[in-house]
Formats: sequence, C-alpha cells, structure tokens
Amino acid sequence: MRMVDIIIKKRDGHELSDEEIRFFVKGYVDGSIPEYQASAFNMAVLFKGMTNKEISTLTDAMEHSGATMDLSRITGVKVDKHSTGGVGDKTSLVLGPMVAACGAMLAKMSGRGLGHTGGTLDKLESIPGMNISVSEEDFIKQVNEIGIAIIGQTQSLVPADKKLYALRDVTGTVESIPLIASSVMSKKLASGSDTILLDVTFGEGAFMKNIDSARVLARTMVDIGNSLGRDTRAVLSDMNEPLGFAVGNALEVKEAIEALHGRGPKDLMELCYTCGAIMLEQAKIVNSHEEGLEMLRLAISEGKAFDKFVAFVKAQGGDVEYILHPEKFELAKHIVSVISEKEGYISKINALEIGESAMRLGAGRATLNDTIDMASGIVLTKKVGDYVNKGDVLCYIHTNKDEYQSIIKDILNAYIFKKEEVETHPVVHEIVR
Repeated sequence: MRMVDIIIKKRDGHELSDEEIRFFVKGYVDGSIPEYQASAFNMAVLFKGMTNKEISTLTDAMEHSGATMDLSRITGVKVDKHSTGGVGDKTSLVLGPMVAACGAMLAKMSGRGLGHTGGTLDKLESIPGMNISVSEEDFIKQVNEIGIAIIGQTQSLVPADKKLYALRDVTGTVESIPLIASSVMSKKLASGSDTILLDVTFGEGAFMKNIDSARVLARTMVDIGNSLGRDTRAVLSDMNEPLGFAVGNALEVKEAIEALHGRGPKDLMELCYTCGAIMLEQAKIVNSHEEGLEMLRLAISEGKAFDKFVAFVKAQGGDVEYILHPEKFELAKHIVSVISEKEGYISKINALEIGESAMRLGAGRATLNDTIDMASGIVLTKKVGDYVNKGDVLCYIHTNKDEYQSIIKDILNAYIFKKEEVETHPVVHEIVR
C-alpha cells in the first residue's frame, strides 16, 4: 500500500477503505509517512469530504493511536462534556458540580485556551494551589469519592491528533468538518467516559460562524460517538455575544461561584441547566428532561452544587478560601470603565472582538508559550437587548498593562446599537440526539 495512491483516491472523490485510513494514521504517527503527504491528504479531505463510515474509522484509528483511559473502576455511568469553544465560556466550572451534586460521575479531561477562547484548565489554575496534573489512579479515586474530577489531557493520549492538529493549523485545513469531528471525538472517546455531551457553539465568537455549519458538525460528531458505542448528544448554542458577563480566568471563576450560589447570568444558567438535564438523562439518573431540570435547580437552591465545587477544588489541592471568599482573588492594577459614546438598544456585542481584546489585556495566549495574567479580562455590565445612554458604563477592563487605550477603542467598536427595541434569543437553539 502506498500513501500517494491513497491521496489520489481521495483527491478524486472516492471512499477510502478501513485499511487505507488506518495505514495513514499509523504511518503518520510512526513517521513513515512524511508531513508533505499528510498535508496533501488533509487538503484532499477538505475538498472532497468523507463519508460517515470513513470519519468513524478515522476517529477510531486516532483514538487508538496511543494510550486510552480505562475508567471501568469508576462506579456508575461516567459522563463527559465538551465545548467547541467560545468567549466567557465557564460552563464546565458550573455544570460539573451541578451534575455531580445530582449523582452523576463527571470524569473530564480539558484543554487550555488559545487565541480568543479560554480554556477550562487555565481558569482552574487561577485558583491558588489547584493541580490539574493528576495521576490516572488519583483521577479514578477522586471521581469515585466525590463524583467529579477535571484534569489536563495526558501526553500519551491520541498522539495522532496532536500531530494532525498542529499540521492542519499551518496548512489551511482547519475548517474541514471530517477532520474537526475526528479530532474532537478521538480525544473524548480515548478519555474513557460512557456518555458524551457536545456543546457546539456558533456565531462571531465561535469556530463555526453559522448555525447550519454547526448543525452539520454536531450531527457528524453525534453519529461518530453513537456508531462507536457511546451515548453521544449535542446542543447548538449561540456565541454571537460573550456567555455571561465575565471574560478572563479569575474573573470567570468568580462568576462561576456566583452562579453556583444561584446568582448566575441568565444565558449561562440556561446553558448549564439544559446541558445538565441531558447529562442526567444520559447517566440514567432521571427519566425526562423536566425531571433533570428540577433536580438541578434543587442542587443550586439547596447549596449542594456549590458544596461539590468546594470539595472538587479541595481534592485537587486548590485553596478553598478563595472559593468561600472570592474577594481574596488578586485584582489587576488597572480596572477601567469603558464608557458608551452612543445611545440605543444593544443589538450585537461582537464576541470575537471582546475575546481578542481580553487576550491583548493579558487574559489569553496568542501562542501556546505565552503566559496568562490570571487577573486580567473584561466584565460586561450590559448585554444584547439592554438600553444604553451616552455616558453609561458598557464594561470594565481589568489589566496589569499600562497601555490599553487602543484596546478600549476596539471594545467600543464591538458594540452595535439600534434605536428600536431588540429581540433577544435563547442561548440554546437545538438539541441533536
């Protein structure tokens, strides 16, 4: 079998056999297939696509290109959730304790942020002492004992994805839905959970810019998971404005704490309740979505979800005093109000612009080697649909950088106003099963 023949076959729009796909993945990981041929293969897939069978085989081959997690020693149904990324997306920090407080076993591996999207691991590491590098043995023990653990992905998992992801980034093949779907699902499947819930975001602040492409990606990933024996479902959520009010690591942790006390932003809580109810159904804890919603509301109102978050932070070495007393988090040197120069109803807040501005203030990474300033970011005071007068505060920037005036101008440009009232939409648009 020759790699050039596989490239030509896909270039001409033909379906690849299981053996050809597995030959490619194995050869690229062991170095016998060079990067220029892998690049050509990716480009052929970008233009010609893949059938569901091909994508499932590619995902399975990538999943088994390295070690996989064996979570069989965890009692009960193991649930997992993944978001395709967004601005202000602190969902896992709220959702994880909520479902764990209801009896679900959340065994989650998360990633770091790059560019305008924030990573769950970075947010957790803004809590002093928090350890996200937990051994597999301690990971399993922790989930069994308190029902939740969130850690970084181990280096031995899915080496094929690490190589292909880096290659796609520099060869213009990031946008291929078969390659996105196999990348996400190979990591989720290798992580060992029984069920997977995917939050597929769309809009300005998301990777998929419109709901149609998000729907195709969600359907593809759900079909992959189900074909490989995992109960996989997805929600399509709106990322045309930041989720919640806070954007930035410690700022988002503080907002998550407020949410767990029952004082969370409406859009964040809508997403957490919807996702949580689906996960409780997947875990066979409830028989209906409505029953799941009621159980989650009780977990919040009775303080059980917050107590679970405290137990989770403590188990991974974090200083729980910062959770019990969020005012202990160190503030940035500059906290500056951004004043509206216009009036009217906010019709749009460009989430991409807000995310990139937060990154430039110090809250994110332009490259993987950049250092994050945990205290920096943006806290909105107004959302889409709100009326604003000239001189009102739109948001506050938090930064330790002394030069920030140009960033304030960019933030102002992210707000679009209308004279008429603006209709607001739910954050969750569809559920894909």
